[in-house]
Amino acid sequence: MSAAPIRFDVIIVGAGQAGVPLAARFAEAGRRVALIERAHVGGTCVNYGCTPTKTMVASARAAHMVRTAGRLGVHVGDVQVDLAAVVERKNRIVTEWRAGVERRLERAGDRLTLVRGNARFVGERLIGVNGTRYTADTIVLNVGARPATPNVPGLDRVPTLDSTGIMELRALPEHLIVLGGGYIGCEFGQMFRRFGAPVTIVHRGQHLLDREDSDVSVAIEDVFRREGIDLRLGVSASTASADQGGVRLQLTDGTAVTGSHALVAVGRVPNTGDLGCAAANIALDRRGFVTVDDAYRTSAAGVYAVGDVTGGPQFTHTSWDDHRILFDRLTRDGDGSPARTRAGRLIPYCVFTDPQVARVGLSEREAADRGIACEVASMPFGAIARASELDETAGLLKVLLDPATERVLGAAIVGIEAGELIHIFSTLMQAGASPRAIVDAQAVHPTLAEGVQSLVMRLDRFALT
Repeated sequence: MSAAPIRFDVIIVGAGQAGVPLAARFAEAGRRVALIERAHVGGTCVNYGCTPTKTMVASARAAHMVRTAGRLGVHVGDVQVDLAAVVERKNRIVTEWRAGVERRLERAGDRLTLVRGNARFVGERLIGVNGTRYTADTIVLNVGARPATPNVPGLDRVPTLDSTGIMELRALPEHLIVLGGGYIGCEFGQMFRRFGAPVTIVHRGQHLLDREDSDVSVAIEDVFRREGIDLRLGVSASTASADQGGVRLQLTDGTAVTGSHALVAVGRVPNTGDLGCAAANIALDRRGFVTVDDAYRTSAAGVYAVGDVTGGPQFTHTSWDDHRILFDRLTRDGDGSPARTRAGRLIPYCVFTDPQVARVGLSEREAADRGIACEVASMPFGAIARASELDETAGLLKVLLDPATERVLGAAIVGIEAGELIHIFSTLMQAGASPRAIVDAQAVHPTLAEGVQSLVMRLDRFALT
């Protein structure tokens, strides 16, 4: 690396859901841009996360719908899941979306250079890739995160799967153990149960999805138990050992569980271990995430970080929002209007179990912990006429209202298409509007969305008298 570094206006490390649009937009704005990627463009979402998992969730739901069609008066024979065909369909859709990302980069023109290889800082605003050095006044890190491995004695000596490897199985596990009851563990656990595998979920929290209110967690736990998923809650693995080609986990309550396969889904860690941050004076927190301020600035001048590597909520839509906030801040023409920051954003999210679990804003528990007064209304999802007609009655709806301002503080929905319905509350909150607009609107009948109106009208102030 003795030659002079190649200079660009902007260097972006990582072609994820923030890096790709940033690179393309900077190039289209006239900047010379280098986008460095060591694997596939599109980041976790396209290659290992949203696109492949939700594609496989769709196959699992199809199997479940056929298997349970008798409840609707439709009788079919035994359901056969061709897992290899499911995986091939998943791979085909991933390839299509990845190609779309590549076409987006090509449309940005000659000002954008895609550099393939592993990036590592070798000095301040100086990056080495495959023996060549690159420099720029502005560098953006979008390097993402990867599955974490818990510190369980013996776990490193037995075969395990992570959220990427499990999607490559072509044969159904004889018994799948899922270590972790968060988003990833719940989605894969239900998926493989519906494919036909016995599934045990081991989770140290007292409830699945334990950042949610207990009634929300219980709603999805009830569904899982009815589908035959064995839930071991409030325990964790104390040791792991091989057992007849499979895995045996000794649990902290004195019991043990043995399976043919074990999925480890206990969170994610940042991809900063080989990034050379120390050489560039980029500060990391104790978990290895890049520390940033509300404007995405790191401790190193001219270096910014976006997406999962910042340690914030690890959602594709959050990373994409990071890109547009940062792009706006770095290209502003000084018109005097305030620039958005990453602080105080509303971040809706959805767990793609069936029923889905979605939330925006505060939970009831969070409001209580912060001493925030609120009015609360809830109702069973089955109280919605459309849900009853579809025989999709599992779940609930809940809304929290500020009694002084009449603004929504938060909402949670467990139910079919909860990820779609939550946007009603998300949009209302973004506008700072009262839910009275929902009350006064005519809701199409019969729809799932009219259940949101029914929920709001369970608040005393909006109830019919």
